[in-house]
Parts: sequence; structure tokens; C-alpha cells
Amino acid sequence: MTINWKQEVEARRADLMKDLFDLLSIPSVREDDKATADAPFGPGPKEALLRFLEIGARDGFVTKNVDNYAGHIEYGSGAETLGVIGHVDVVPVGPGWDSDPFTPEIRDERIYARGSSDDKGPMIAAYYALKMIKELELPISKRVRFIIGTDEESSWQCLDHYLATEDTPDFGFSPDAEFPIINGEKGNATVELVFTGQNNGMLKLIKFDAGMRANMVPEEAKAIVEVSGDIAAFAKEFNEYLETVPVTGTINVTDSMAALTIHGKAAHGAMPSKGINAGTYLANFLSFYDFSGSAKDFLTVIADYVHDDTEAAHFDLAYVDDIMGDLTMNAGVFKFDASKDNNTITLNFRYPKGLTEDVIIEKITNKVANTSAVVVGLAGGKGPHYVSPEDPLVKTLLSVYEEHTGLKGHEQVIGGGTFGRLLERGVAYGAMFPDSIDTMHQKNEFMAISDLMNATAIYADAIYRLIK
Repeated sequence: MTINWKQEVEARRADLMKDLFDLLSIPSVREDDKATADAPFGPGPKEALLRFLEIGARDGFVTKNVDNYAGHIEYGSGAETLGVIGHVDVVPVGPGWDSDPFTPEIRDERIYARGSSDDKGPMIAAYYALKMIKELELPISKRVRFIIGTDEESSWQCLDHYLATEDTPDFGFSPDAEFPIINGEKGNATVELVFTGQNNGMLKLIKFDAGMRANMVPEEAKAIVEVSGDIAAFAKEFNEYLETVPVTGTINVTDSMAALTIHGKAAHGAMPSKGINAGTYLANFLSFYDFSGSAKDFLTVIADYVHDDTEAAHFDLAYVDDIMGDLTMNAGVFKFDASKDNNTITLNFRYPKGLTEDVIIEKITNKVANTSAVVVGLAGGKGPHYVSPEDPLVKTLLSVYEEHTGLKGHEQVIGGGTFGRLLERGVAYGAMFPDSIDTMHQKNEFMAISDLMNATAIYADAIYRLIK
């Protein structure tokens, strides 16, 4: 039986777009200050989960909500279960958008909205793929479980909770990366450096704030400094510094207080070299001045060990594996407040096999031993994950990709972490194509409509071949 999957997708274009726009209109950012027992990650992720489950129920699927942490849409039966696992939560918006990030717009055949490419667009594509298989009443021999997470961009508590009570699929993929396939994912560890002690000197760091999440390159950094001396000269030197670096910024002075702002470029924390870290550039400038105590340690560690070093070479952590590639480090969050005694730098590492989180912590601890910093590994770390290219799952997915695109498929390893790694035989598969523009975690995030439609056809063909 030959099925024209692109034709089937086109016949459902209007419905697909409406459902996607409904989901994109929900501001599903995790908000811990609004979390409740009934909304464990805040109201937005819960609303997006409920909406997706409503779509599944509307279309006649079996659905289940697991305590508003996660849920699934299920179809078919059989001894084996294919899992398709994605998420409806999104990263914070950040500054600089040209339109309301939660009022989706189509411009130049692109859908602009937070979550359009990560991961609501790909999720809707995969869902409509399953919906087509159901509507066409195609014969299948396995069960499909379409799992919806709500905390992928933070700590993955959603799937931890879900898998504690629900069956784990036997194999599957996450529509949350790129084609042709991601069959390897680096380990993911987040480390926090905590600084304590007094903050005095010729200059006093009152506040330093940059970054929103460990897995995002900070686009904006702000600091307030009390200057005991020539504040006009300090402002002049800051403006001169801006002329020598690839960032922009401003400084405003009032009496002895200076408020500094730097703007860099956001990027996904798995690929920090694609961004420009506003936080490290601001700290690098301030590190040349006469701070003392915890402020000096805070600024010096950033300038000496973090700034302009996404491979962590200054921590003696530069490492490359032949298959999985190199270690990367993203300095995602910087928090300093003179009124507090627990100021922090949050570093996110993506590391290949051959390294461990313990080694990372040990190396950093050795380097900052002469400062007030205490190095702490945060919960939720994950080791490297790899599925052989000889696995039938990988072979099938690559074959489908090749037939639909005319391009040669090949294995890939990424620094990003997807829900695919939750399955022993789990990979990530789309929805970005090799020529797609990656705007994940950035301002003006978008997904090209052509990519959305093509991915839907590929997902339908792939899912059907895996379960027939």
C-alpha cells in the first residue's frame, strides 16, 4: 500500500495550524513561585498539557493525565510499545522580541512564537503523524504512546514522576532536535559555585545579575557598582571597553553609583559557542578593578576560568571523544547580591563518554581552591547516551529520512539532552532539517511552515514503519 504522506498532511494543514497556534498561545514557562500541588511547575505548563490531552481526546485517542506532571495519548495494542516523547514547556522569553512571543504570527512563511521550534511545533507534527495513521485505519502490530512532558527545559521532574508509575516504552524517539537523527547525547551536568564572605574595597559590587536558565547563554547582564573615586573615569573606561568587544552596553551614573548593562547574544546552552555571553563580558570588565572578598572572587573566577572558554580549558576539562566529540561549558546564570552570603555562578556541562560529573567537580574545585567558592553538583545530572547505528530503530528512521529528502542519512551526537535518552533504545529525530535556521532558546524563535509540514510527513511514515 502506497501512501502519499505529504498529500495527507496538506489535507490537514488548517487543522494542524489551528491546534499549534492554540498551544503556542499558552505561556508555558515554568514558574516555581506559582507552583501548587495541582500545578507542580506553575499554571502555564499545566494548561498546555491539558490542552494537548484535550486535542487527543477530541480525536478519539485514549488519554491519561499523570498528576499534571505529564500525560500520554495512546493508540493501538501489541507486545511492544513505541514511545514518542516531547514537551510543551518552554524557556523564558528574554528581551528583544519583535512580536508578542505568545501571540503566534506568520511572517515570511515562518511561525514566530516561543516554543514554535522547541518543542510545540515538532510535537504537533508528530501528533498529526499519529492522527493520520489512525484516521487512515492502517494495520499496526504495536502500541504507540505519545508522551507529553511539562518540565523538559528545567529538571525533567515531569518524566521522572511519570515513569515512576507508567510503563516505559520499549523503543522510540523524541521530536526535539534535528534530522537526520540524533543517536548519541552527551552527558549533562550542572555545577554551582557558591561564594561567601565580605564585599568591600575601593569599589563595591552591589548586584550582578545575568542569565535565566543554566541551558541558555545569557543575552543580558546587569550590575550595580558603588565607586569610591572618579566615577566619570570609570564610566569612560567602560565605554572604551565596549568598543573592543563584540557586545553592546550602557552605563548610567548617579552620585557614587554606576548601573551597567551589557547585551550579548542568546543561544542554546548545548552550543554555547553560538552565543555571546553577556555575563562573562561584564564580569571580565569589572575584574580589572579593586574589589575585594567575595566580589573579587566572584568576578575573578568568571574572568579567569569562564570568560571566552566554552570548552572549559581553563578548568583543565578540555576533552574530545572520537565519536561523541568535545566537552562544552555554558555559564548560564550569575547571581550576586551584596546583602546575601550565597552568591552563585551556574555552569552547565555537556560531556562525552570518558568523563564523569565527579571528575568535572573535582577539576573545578582544584582550580578555585584559593577562593571562597564552594563547588556543588546540582541534582538531575545524566550520563552520556548512545544507540548503535546498527540498531533497527536507527536504520529505519534514517531510511525514511533519506527517501523523503533525497539526502544521505548519518549518525549524529549532540550536546543537547532530549527525552529520547530516557529509553535504552531511544533517539531524537527532527524536526530541524540540515538547512533550517536554529532559533531555539533565542529571541524571535520561529519554525518554517515548510519544515513543519515536511517533518509531519516524515514522522507519519516513520511511525507507521516502526509499528506495522
